[in-house]
Amino acid sequence: MTTFTKTILFTDTDGRARFRDETVTLDQGTPQSMLSALFASGGYQLRHSPVGFRSQFHCTGTPQWVFILGGQMEIGLQGGASRVFGPGQHFYSADVLPDGASFDAQVHGHWSRQVGPDPLVTLFVRD
Repeated sequence: MTTFTKTILFTDTDGRARFRDETVTLDQGTPQSMLSALFASGGYQLRHSPVGFRSQFHCTGTPQWVFILGGQMEIGLQGGASRVFGPGQHFYSADVLPDGASFDAQVHGHWSRQVGPDPLVTLFVRD
């Protein structure tokens, strides 16, 4: 069976953002073009971030897919862990603020930044 790896940026039970991988089964279509089930989406946005862009710690407002179209994006977590995503790579960003919590930049969320010599171009696809 063919599968797709969905990398998820999520809020763990302690309120901190973490990464985990989940398998999506591609069990539809034909042997030459395997497909997953059809998922709903709530629109998309394109973003261009210049060389040198870096955000502050923040949570994802609405869960969304993030596809890197050009350049590289680094996502940093509390505690210093980070991952770099390049053109053609993706992740599912769902590290929303826990219900009832007030945002605390020492606990919640992630930061993102452009890395390398090229501007960062991303596609966000909302749930």
